Amino acid sequence: GRSYEETLMILELMPYRASYPILKLVYSAAANASHNMGLNEADLFISKAEVNGGPILKRLRPRARGRSYPIKKPTCHITIVLKDKSK
Repeated sequence: GRSYEETLMILELMPYRASYPILKLVYSAAANASHNMGLNEADLFISKAEVNGGPILKRLRPRARGRSYPIKKPTCHITIVLKDKSK
């Protein structure tokens, strides 16, 4: 429910590693809204943001005596929905 500008300010100041990819996603969503639908970026607000699990990449790490341990590299799907205040 936050406005677009407020979301950008918050994400730029957060110290978390995941902040930068989410910031890029919000920038991209706003650019798509203004270019494809002709909406003004100042009137946009975030109506829904969710993170769902994605595929897990499975790798093997070689260990001593011919053994190996599995490594799971999880990924995620991020969904951001922007809406216009005036509508």
